[in-house]
Amino acid sequence: MKKKIVVTGAAGFIGSNFVKRICLDKRVQAEYDFYIIDALTYAGHYPTIKNDIETNDNLEFEMIDIRKSDKIKALFAANTFSGLINFAAESHVDRSIENPNIFVETNCIGTLNLLNASLEAFRENRNFTYLQVSTDEVYGALMPNDPAFTEETPIAPNSPYSASKAGADLLVRSFHETYGLKTITTRCSNNYGPFQFPEKLIPLMIKNALQNIKLPVYGKGENIRDWIYVNDHNDGIWSAFTKGKPGSVYNFGGNSEMKNIDLVKLLIKQLGKSEDLISFVTDRLGHDFRYAINFTKAQNELDWRPKISFDDGINRTIEWYKNNEHWVTSVQDKNL
Repeated sequence: MKKKIVVTGAAGFIGSNFVKRICLDKRVQAEYDFYIIDALTYAGHYPTIKNDIETNDNLEFEMIDIRKSDKIKALFAANTFSGLINFAAESHVDRSIENPNIFVETNCIGTLNLLNASLEAFRENRNFTYLQVSTDEVYGALMPNDPAFTEETPIAPNSPYSASKAGADLLVRSFHETYGLKTITTRCSNNYGPFQFPEKLIPLMIKNALQNIKLPVYGKGENIRDWIYVNDHNDGIWSAFTKGKPGSVYNFGGNSEMKNIDLVKLLIKQLGKSEDLISFVTDRLGHDFRYAINFTKAQNELDWRPKISFDDGINRTIEWYKNNEHWVTSVQDKNL
């Protein structure tokens, strides 16, 4: 009998790529069914996964907001699940600065609702596994010569977004330590790739450059990020879910640190545009200077490492956005 897994937030960027990368893999389909839920907020776009849902028997979809505990309880009461992978989150730092409340409601209360339901399922099935998809931003910020974050780096979030994700991570930890729930937490560096909502740096720069619109860059663009291609990240998530040690945290990074301004100039060059499009704007409040990930633990315990080089990944991403401007238009029109 196949196992059934809940996947939350799977109409968003990383989650929808997980559907296409993992859920549709023939080897995975032979063993697992997936029940996908998403609140379909501004960044959750059902057309991204609509065809996948309609053409694959191992996928089901229901529109559910994880903040609604009664809906989560009803979902679990009607199904027998073997695990849950939680992608659902408010994730844009700028939005968290403008409205911290929704980040706490979704990222903390929503996670708590999922944990409560998962604990009940775990009491019926001791093999039930809960995986929390988190972020390197919970670790805070690094200076240029600081060593990269490890799983032992103390949590020190600096934005309402990262604080809400850190709160969720600590709730996940507490359910493992207190109740014995089998939990895994993954933390990754900045993702890029297809189907990313065009408020994030890479798709925004590509979209604006293609339309010859100014490219807004915070401050002087000196902030440094490590970039991981979304398929590499999802491979890591699945490895952690299927092979990770209960109670563990695993970091996934792309080993591709770059200043924001250098990334923007690279995109401009690849798109054949002029650097005159760059427009430096007032820096973000509390802007973390640098993130970097040490993923040695994932290498040793999960046999995971990034396979897509940044040059390859960014070329794939540019080509995807050039060939799918209709998707960008549709997801933006949805939110007008």
